[in-house]
Amino acid sequence: MITTDIAIIGAGPVALFAIFEAGLLKMRCHLIDYLPQVGGQLSEIYPKKPIYDIPGFPSVLAQELIDNLVKQAEPFNPVYTLGERIESLEKLGDRDFILTTNMGTKISASVVVIAGGLGCFEPRKPEVENLAQFENGKGISYMVLDPETYRNKNIVIAGGGDSALDWTIFLANISKKVTLVHRSESFRGAPDSVNKVMKLAEEGKINLLLNSNLTKVSGDTVLKNVSVVNLKTKEEETIEADNLIPLFGLSPKLGPIETFGLNIDKNAIEVNTDDYSTNIEGVYAIGDINTYKNKLKLILCGFHEAALMSHSAYKYINPGVKYTMKYTTVNGVNSF
Repeated sequence: MITTDIAIIGAGPVALFAIFEAGLLKMRCHLIDYLPQVGGQLSEIYPKKPIYDIPGFPSVLAQELIDNLVKQAEPFNPVYTLGERIESLEKLGDRDFILTTNMGTKISASVVVIAGGLGCFEPRKPEVENLAQFENGKGISYMVLDPETYRNKNIVIAGGGDSALDWTIFLANISKKVTLVHRSESFRGAPDSVNKVMKLAEEGKINLLLNSNLTKVSGDTVLKNVSVVNLKTKEEETIEADNLIPLFGLSPKLGPIETFGLNIDKNAIEVNTDDYSTNIEGVYAIGDINTYKNKLKLILCGFHEAALMSHSAYKYINPGVKYTMKYTTVNGVNSF
């Protein structure tokens, strides 16, 4: 059991700034995100996109902003659990919470902050029977958390975007065999990556199946085979596979958050704008995932919400303790 002051669901820019604001009040944070890296949409979808409305930065690249937020949070020693999704939230007595992830990780926290952006980014899954049978460590994964997992293995990657191309190129150097399956003859990814994949195929370093779709997965307790059909010839081929990695993109959904008992309006969590608390005492929601009158879905608004939330969380964790706010220009930033 992992114990912390504040458990933050999400690791996007607003969640990262919340670490800093909570740290100034001597509260420790543990962040949980289903994506394999911090940064949320900024890192996953548009890392090279310039952002123009961050105070003090006439222009800043999305990933640069994330890198700066991570550096700003470092003095407060945050803990990250990445590649896992919160499946359940349980309140113990009047105050503490237990959060459990899809991988069985349990986190005990005094306060829970939901900063999940547009929600949990869930993978778009292919329409293939029995996928769930081989998920959660049994052969099918929808993102690459640790490339070493695939060393000397037979890997099938499905998809035609940048992620599918990039991981095909990378894993071709460490896996026993890599097969890339794509339903078209053209790719959506960067031209340079497409050229590299085509060259690997020409050199026999990967198996490239174009105009093809996944049809079936099979095995006993773990994945053993992946079946693919050629959309033009209708011929079906069965490929020996230790791992299948479908990379068809991500779609935002509230996911298990819908079962937490929160007041939800149109896929957003209703909050009190005094401190961005929800209808469950001790649970807050900040950033794009919350809703209130005149809500603006801007990063800078999320930063404001994180600051007010942190001061309210301090009072919740430390009832009756008086806190006198001092500016960082006076106190500086003191690590734990």
